Amino acid sequence: MRTMKKKTILIIEDNLDSMELLEAILEGKYAVIKTSDSTKSVEMAKENEPSLVLLDISMPKMDGNEILRRFKQDKSLRRMPIIAVTAHAMKGDRERYLRIGFDGYVSKPIIDESLLLNSIEKLIHKRSVEL
Repeated sequence: MRTMKKKTILIIEDNLDSMELLEAILEGKYAVIKTSDSTKSVEMAKENEPSLVLLDISMPKMDGNEILRRFKQDKSLRRMPIIAVTAHAMKGDRERYLRIGFDGYVSKPIIDESLLLNSIEKLIHKRSVEL
C-alpha cells in the first residue's frame, strides 16, 4: 500500500506569534517549512517546491507584493498558489490583493481557521487538476 505524502506549505511571515498560529493550524495536515527572511523566500520555494505559499504582506526588507512579483517572474514558480495572509483588512483590500495576482486572501488575526484551511485545500486541488 502506497502512503500519501503530505502536501507542503511554505510560510513567509516575520511575526513570531503569527508564525506559531499558522503552524498550529496546519499541524498534522501539512508539512510546513517557514522563513521570516523575505529575501530568502524565493530560493526556499525553488529548493523545497511547496504545494502552496502563505505570504505575509508587511515584511521587512522586501514586502509581500514584491515577493509575489518575484514569484510570478520566475518560470518555475509563477503557477505556485500564493495566499496573502495580512492585517490589511480594510474594505477593498481583499479585491486589491487578488487583482495584483494573489490566489487567495486571509485577514489577520485568523479567527476562523476553517476559512484558511478551505482556501488552502481549494487552491491545492485546483493546482493538482491543472498539472
